[in-house]
Amino acid sequence: MRKVICCALFALATTFAPGADKRPKITGIDHVDFYTTSPEANARLYMQLLGLMSGEPLEQGQTQRFLVGEQFVGYRPASNPSATDRMDHVAFATDNCAALRNYLAAKGLKVPESLSHLKEEPSFFVKDAEGHKIEFVERRIADTAITGKPVSRHIIHAGFIVHDRAAEDHFYRDILGFHLYWQGGMQTGKNDWVAMQVPDGTDWLEYMLNVEPNADQHTMGVMNHISLGVRDIKGAQAKLESHGWKPHGEEKAQMGRDGKWQLNLYDPDFTRIELMEFKPAQKPCCSEFQGKHPSD
Repeated sequence: MRKVICCALFALATTFAPGADKRPKITGIDHVDFYTTSPEANARLYMQLLGLMSGEPLEQGQTQRFLVGEQFVGYRPASNPSATDRMDHVAFATDNCAALRNYLAAKGLKVPESLSHLKEEPSFFVKDAEGHKIEFVERRIADTAITGKPVSRHIIHAGFIVHDRAAEDHFYRDILGFHLYWQGGMQTGKNDWVAMQVPDGTDWLEYMLNVEPNADQHTMGVMNHISLGVRDIKGAQAKLESHGWKPHGEEKAQMGRDGKWQLNLYDPDFTRIELMEFKPAQKPCCSEFQGKHPSD
């Protein structure tokens, strides 16, 4: 009985807590974390080929962190090397973690009872409608200024497999305020990709639709991916080549169905690291863009 009363009081408190009636800003992607079975090969990919700097791990279990401007890509050891899904979580930046937690609780979502704090920066995790781990971070400490010549300074989107678009739309669009940026597919009239842009920025989350259940590791790696923005894919490719990379197999520049040039790289566990131009070079298939394009 006491437990029931406590739960009721907690729900009542969060409903009337400051920030429960208004959603704080969600400004973009803060970071994305994956699992790895080969940290040495990861370091070569991110530091040697992509020219990124490494940073001190921030989160529990994290062993590698590669800085992309003010964002980062994190890795932790794969507890199950035979698992096909190598994505751990996607984190979005907010201007007020405490208020956002209260807001989500008021909307009926399961939220932690308190915020976590890593280096004085508040954060918390929730799960979306399909069980993906989503973190919100209120970043207060900027990483050291990026030096050198990285191929990219901006993670412009992250994508993962979605089976029920309506359920995910309720979470990301109706509750969090994301809006459609672009949608399309391999065939006109069928949507395989839905780009949902954050409400207060230009980064987006990409639903990867129409993926067969029990997909193998390569397919999962293609779908559960990140995209690094570049101004010019030819310039990005030239920089990669100067770092020792050469086009091969699926790793080559190509025009996307959205009219943007892209180039796919893969980490040692088949996770796709997509380079994509900020703006389209030609008219997209399937639908027009409905949001502002990202930039450096």
